[in-house]
Amino acid sequence: MTLHAAVTAIARGGVIAMPTDTVFGLACDPASAAAVDRIYAIKRRPAGLELTLLSASVDEIERDVELSATARALAEAYWPGALSIICTLRARRWAIPRTGTTLSVRVPDHPVALDLLRRTGPLASTSANRHGEPPATTAAEVVAALGDEVDAVVEGGSCGGLASTIIDCTSNTPHVLREGPITIAALRRLLGGSPSTSTEGQRSQ
Repeated sequence: MTLHAAVTAIARGGVIAMPTDTVFGLACDPASAAAVDRIYAIKRRPAGLELTLLSASVDEIERDVELSATARALAEAYWPGALSIICTLRARRWAIPRTGTTLSVRVPDHPVALDLLRRTGPLASTSANRHGEPPATTAAEVVAALGDEVDAVVEGGSCGGLASTIIDCTSNTPHVLREGPITIAALRRLLGGSPSTSTEGQRSQ
């Protein structure tokens, strides 16, 4: 489906599937609580797991969250790319997060995703799969897994196949919640020994 159709679906409060550099994602207007609810329903996602905000630029992300010195260093090193950074909210203008004062944010490194995000603005997103099942990496896999529950599926070839690394930068010592394409070893080299690791808070699957 074309980007124009996807933009139209999002503007109407729909849920789409879009390619990223990591895996296909479900996405919607983050200002629409009803659309966010639909993502949770389609994915069968537990209510306590928050969505990620995808944006086309760091400047746009800074309207929503505070980038600490650590988060800024990570963004400069890895964005656009496969790193989701959990930051403290600067302003609450979206339907995400549902609770709490932190938000996972990312600038994806995929030309179709970036083109779409420049047209729509930031999108609320999570991987395109039922909760607990492998994420889709092609449009065909999205259709096979989710059928007609999404309003548009944007073609974009095959994604990288590994969900993004997630790092929480809301405390003095950053914590890696999930290791993905960007390894813990690489993050430790950049940050001089930190971060620590945790298996809790798997936010984006």
